Amino acid sequence: MKILYSIQATGNGHIARAAELMPFLSRYGKVDVFLSGSNSSLDTSLPVRYKSKGLSLFYGNSGGLDYWKMIKAFSPVRILREARDLPVERYDVVLNDFESITSLACKLKNVPFIHFGHQASFQSQHTPRPKKKDPAGEFILKHYASSRHNIGLHFKKYDDFIFSPVIKEKILQADVTDEGHITVYLSHYADAVVEKYLSQVKDVLFHVFSKTKKEVERKNNILFMPVNNERFTQSMISSYGVITGAGFETPAETLYLGKKLICVPIQGQYEQLCNAAAISDFNVPVVGHIDEGFPAKISQWLSGAWPETLQLQHSTACIVEAVMEKAAMMRAQKQLIHSPGYNFSM
Repeated sequence: MKILYSIQATGNGHIARAAELMPFLSRYGKVDVFLSGSNSSLDTSLPVRYKSKGLSLFYGNSGGLDYWKMIKAFSPVRILREARDLPVERYDVVLNDFESITSLACKLKNVPFIHFGHQASFQSQHTPRPKKKDPAGEFILKHYASSRHNIGLHFKKYDDFIFSPVIKEKILQADVTDEGHITVYLSHYADAVVEKYLSQVKDVLFHVFSKTKKEVERKNNILFMPVNNERFTQSMISSYGVITGAGFETPAETLYLGKKLICVPIQGQYEQLCNAAAISDFNVPVVGHIDEGFPAKISQWLSGAWPETLQLQHSTACIVEAVMEKAAMMRAQKQLIHSPGYNFSM
């Protein structure tokens, strides 16, 4: 069996998830990866056969969409050409993790595909949203990589096609400890801003993972470290708690580990505001902005109540099995539709 796995490289979460899924997908056949976009800070050893600049959703350090970068990355002629050139028709299974060129290629060539991942869960109206919905944000979540076939991932099973998060094997098998430090990943804020406010929280050591640092650097009670998946995971496992944005993978892993969590959503990123609404149900504080009141909020959080632990209802193997079962059903339907004597009105 030939499998095409298309991955949106907007952030680290998609790539980290793909790395965990790859051994399970490979049990079913040969996997080729289409990596789209360049807004990830993780190195990848995935079997990348196709690459594209994609149509990435860029976010600036001050929060919100970086429209200038998005406009520069957008080229209708290039995108249409790449969609036509992407040989989706050669594959038995097309698995699409929120990637728009693959979606377009499949629609142009009438090839069914599975929209897979966290964003696919937003096809359900039962998935939590903020009190004030953003029409543009809703449109992107619903149509950026839309398909008739969805397998979503979320913190809870909000709908029948939504499964548990894919948790890294190292997290699942971890010997969880508490060495007292706080693990921090706030890539949408400059290091200087993070340092300014965290340095005011005395007697607490912060492990701050930075996209700009090239080596480990200690500044008073802050240990700056380059973004590195292995080091970040170990820091989380041995931490007292985690401060991060309202993405999906890191909050899910933190809650699974039973660590304290505080989230600072990227303002202007609707998906993160939706996640913040869901995370709040776990008794997790959500902070809108880092400002003068941030140190006090951290101190209050450190001495406050613990969050609800995330319970996994599905293993990674179970999720991949569900993907393959849906793919088999889709192939059977396609063969039936193209069989002689098939009556479409039936």
